[in-house]
Amino acid sequence: MSVTTATGSPRQPKRAHRPPDFYSLRLPPGYLRPRFWVTWFALGLLRFGVFLPLGVARWLGALWGWMFLLVNAKRRRIARINLAMCFPELSTQERRRLLRKHFVSVGKSYADLGFLAWAPKARLARSARLVGLEHLDGAARRGKNVILLVPHCLGVNYASIIARHHAVFSMFKPPHDAVVDWFLNEGRVRFGAALLSRQQGMRPVVRALKRGMAFYYIPDEDFGPERSVFAPFFGVVTATLPTLGRLAKMADAVVIPVSIRMLPGGAGHELVLGPALAEFPTGNLNEDAARMNAALEQSIRDAPEQYMWTLKLFKTRPDNGPSPYA
Repeated sequence: MSVTTATGSPRQPKRAHRPPDFYSLRLPPGYLRPRFWVTWFALGLLRFGVFLPLGVARWLGALWGWMFLLVNAKRRRIARINLAMCFPELSTQERRRLLRKHFVSVGKSYADLGFLAWAPKARLARSARLVGLEHLDGAARRGKNVILLVPHCLGVNYASIIARHHAVFSMFKPPHDAVVDWFLNEGRVRFGAALLSRQQGMRPVVRALKRGMAFYYIPDEDFGPERSVFAPFFGVVTATLPTLGRLAKMADAVVIPVSIRMLPGGAGHELVLGPALAEFPTGNLNEDAARMNAALEQSIRDAPEQYMWTLKLFKTRPDNGPSPYA
């Protein structure tokens, strides 16, 4: 498996299909109104952090993470329930330590978002270590379309650096705060990655894949029983989107798992692209969903404290059972 830094020119997409209507980065109307002032103050702190060494900025972010742990009882409770369900083999004390490490990592990840949006590109490229890029290049050489399968880890936006090597697009859900939306997308598109909104549906995803663009897919959320099948995830029967198998078949795409890990101190991030899932899709939606969850779980276990445990991952239960977060 080769190792390379984030340098080079992106592979150009095929031209056979009309490009979708990708997101255009712009500030929202009225972005200086008083309702956005708190957001601008927070972003100003992140902007200041860019002038510091990354290790120092992350240390300050860790302090915020400790405060988040202490004051946000709702998210603390959700994360505690998720960890108890996913790591029953750990003792209560071990799960408490993992919970604390998670919130500290959350704080550090906010400092990283400031760097992704505003640090010089050369500095970002030096801090991103890409492993296994040959899997993406090999699939492109064989004429295969590519879906990059990524869990909701804290460094998830940093994979946009892959766009330096290959045309990449992703799909996002706009947050309620339009200025936060602009800020997050500022980082996501800096290296040439393109974005679609979830409201656009899957048709433009298929079009972009067939143009040779790699789809950066983040599927691990609970979208309710109507859109899901049930498949194991960390040993828990979980409402899972069955989209990946269908999409891989429609676009004749291989699925490459991606792990993203914040490195200690100010060392940046490591992105690991694994071999493509063998004999995927299988044609069975439940089996495809189970294989997808297994690949996501394997990526998460590399650095479990860096997964977004504050999501309500298990809200939908089989047979309309009660939510563990109720």
